Amino acid sequence: MRGVERGESFTITRNGTPIGRLIPIRRRTFVPRAEAMAAFATAPVLDDAQFRSDLDAAIDQDLLDREW
Repeated sequence: MRGVERGESFTITRNGTPIGRLIPIRRRTFVPRAEAMAAFATAPVLDDAQFRSDLDAAIDQDLLDREW
C-alpha cells in the first residue's frame, strides 16, 4: 500500500497469470481561481434564452402524447 501511495502500480497475479492491477487514485489538482478565470476569459458568451429556445426546438418534451 505504501508503494501505491508513492504512485507505483502493481499487477495482481494468480499462479503467474495477471488478473488485475492495483493503481493509485488520481489526486485532485487545485486550480487557482485566477487561472480558471483566465482559461474561460476567451470562451463565447452563452445566450441562455437562445440556448433554451434551441433545445425546445430540437427536443420533444411533451411526454403526454406518446404511446408507451
